[in-house]
Amino acid sequence: MSNTIKRSAALRQMEIRETSQGKPNYFSIQFYKKDGELVSLLRAKVTGLRADMTANRLRGIQAVDESGNPVGHIYSVSIDNIRTLNNQQVVI
Repeated sequence: MSNTIKRSAALRQMEIRETSQGKPNYFSIQFYKKDGELVSLLRAKVTGLRADMTANRLRGIQAVDESGNPVGHIYSVSIDNIRTLNNQQVVI
């Protein structure tokens, strides 16, 4: 059970933009896309979306490299499709 995290705690962790030292907060995540494809990002950050994220239950996730530069495009992820966060299984 120690390798699980509640979805509400995972969302709170994802919303932390900076550490206490002022450095950006990155995390690893696995989630399912609408078509069922599993996506794994080793280093990612939360970004904004052009949608009401609370009402639509979405989060914007973007992969970043070692320097913190964005890589690829922003994924619009349903909070119900998040599988793992920082190698912890997300449970309801």
